[in-house]
Amino acid sequence: MSPTLKPGSVRFESVEKRFGAVVAIADLTLDIEPGTLVTLLGPSGCGKTTTLRMLAGLEQPTGGRILIGGRDVTQLPANERDVSMVFQSYALFPHMSIADNVAYGLRSGGKSKAEARERAEEGLALVGLVGYGARLPSELSGGQQQRVAVARALVLEPQVLLLDEPLSNLDARLRRQVRTEIRELQQRLGFTAVYVTHDQEEALAVSDRIVVMKDGAIAQAGTPRELYESPASPFIADFIGEANVVACEVVRIGDGRLAARLGGLVHPVSGAGAREGAARLAIRPNALFLQDHRPDGFEGRVASAAYLGDHIEYEVETALGRLFIVDPAIEHVRPVAAQVGIGLHERGVALIPA
Repeated sequence: MSPTLKPGSVRFESVEKRFGAVVAIADLTLDIEPGTLVTLLGPSGCGKTTTLRMLAGLEQPTGGRILIGGRDVTQLPANERDVSMVFQSYALFPHMSIADNVAYGLRSGGKSKAEARERAEEGLALVGLVGYGARLPSELSGGQQQRVAVARALVLEPQVLLLDEPLSNLDARLRRQVRTEIRELQQRLGFTAVYVTHDQEEALAVSDRIVVMKDGAIAQAGTPRELYESPASPFIADFIGEANVVACEVVRIGDGRLAARLGGLVHPVSGAGAREGAARLAIRPNALFLQDHRPDGFEGRVASAAYLGDHIEYEVETALGRLFIVDPAIEHVRPVAAQVGIGLHERGVALIPA
């Protein structure tokens, strides 16, 4: 038997948070649908963790309202909000068994020892840790400890699960494994989750929607594909997956369509921000490729080349500026100072709205 999860909606209405004269969050309005995983993403100091802590009841807004499942929780303490939080540090009690750690919140909430133990075992089964209940946290790997923290949060049957940088203490390979497990669990059980990270790849991998924050405000919100393929600003283009942001001219070509001209290249563009005149183009590193000669492209000089196993990373000096290029053609490494032609693939190019 699995926990009975009733996914709740989340709404921030004109929420503001000040620390003295410093505005950490300014007029934040955001809706999160029940049963979705929404990631708050951004650089350090952007306000994502403050937003999560206000939702958890660990920080009090200085303005606006927060609603969970349609209920105004703005003035409620953390233990009355029907949310559970998974912390960056796992926060497991080292002297307690795994089963007792998972059951701790249930026992604190008044459940009997027998019921708490039964639900703790169900929670451990959810995260693939059947038979681990008698062990101590020190006997588990970092990934297993993180799964215990998730189980402990889920057995409380919250309307919303909050995850604060949950993978930051894991190595790169384990991060990929555990993020996949969290996403599969969320999709299988259908709970609402608000996930905080500064890792763009992690956000792309786990999210239904991503809310990118900058300077205490929402810079852009949308699906991972929307943010990657249609960035609304140079900041979004460079923050979500890296991009070369270059100047171009939008011109009308023979069939009436619009295209971006840069150097000797003309590339079709579309979208709400597409109109004739000077503009900027976000070009993903793998949308560029190198050739010995390309008469309809433009030229550059290799400034650096780094072999990374399945691809080579180049920095190339061009008339458009220094471009970062990821090239899968590992059999032909271009030496530093080599003159190269640069071409552009069809995908991985987005016009940035004015």
